[in-house]
Amino acid sequence: MTRVGVVGAGRVGAVLAAALREAGYQIAAVAGESTASRGRIAALLPGVDVDKPTAVARVCDLLLLTVPDDMLANVVAMLSASGAIRPGQYVAHTSGRHGLQVLEPAAERGAHVLALHPAMTFTGTERDLARLPGCVFGVTSAADTADLAERLVADLGGTPVRIPERLRTLYHAGLAHGANHLVTLVAQAMDILRAAGVDDPAATLRPLLSAALDNVLDSGDAALTGPIVRGDVETVRAHLAEMAAHEPDALEPYVALARATANRAVLDGRLLPIRAAKLVGILNDALPRSAAADARVGRVR
Repeated sequence: MTRVGVVGAGRVGAVLAAALREAGYQIAAVAGESTASRGRIAALLPGVDVDKPTAVARVCDLLLLTVPDDMLANVVAMLSASGAIRPGQYVAHTSGRHGLQVLEPAAERGAHVLALHPAMTFTGTERDLARLPGCVFGVTSAADTADLAERLVADLGGTPVRIPERLRTLYHAGLAHGANHLVTLVAQAMDILRAAGVDDPAATLRPLLSAALDNVLDSGDAALTGPIVRGDVETVRAHLAEMAAHEPDALEPYVALARATANRAVLDGRLLPIRAAKLVGILNDALPRSAAADARVGRVR
């Protein structure tokens, strides 16, 4: 039985460790210092030893590093320099941004390294376990870890997608732009609806957003509807005026996304350039001049 050690009991680490435990792996030890991490360990990994990162690394065959992206290099360097990582050991991380290069200190100690990123948003609770089946994992591995990467993803119920080392950051940017910025966008939309007197913005948006998400994932730009693609200049002008009066914090994101939408609609042939130019003109006028200049608004490709 493979002994797994986990350094970082954040939302991702605790859930993946629990899923591996269910799949038959032995979770030898886990490191997590914050109150939130200790709570996740107690809830998802009862009975598992909690120890320092170096101690965790020394007792496992597979070391899973689930720390934040910007901490990863320091954690790898520290564990390698301390002698906690040994020849023949497997060391994996779950960072979307990083590939194998960040694990070079471990590889120099004789470890076999791989990158394994779940393309999923996590709550750090038992609810996430049901979401892992079918989840895509962005995998970057060397020849000596390719089989292990495939097996780990399969045991987690996921689907592997190979990401070249040089494209890891771009891959991660696509996920962050789609998921993280979607959260901000929807939260702002809910704020606008509350300002319009809607008591339950979530219930109002849920059917619309669910349909829009399904449509764009199936059909891409062809799923676009609304005033921009129709060229409804006066409707957009009215939107801008009301938002400036009631939700000014959402105005600049609205303008930026409206410009991007107009650009895509022109390229798609569904919005005439002359109509797009009128739309961009009123979008330009909606922002303070300094913000407009900084964003270089006014261009329609």
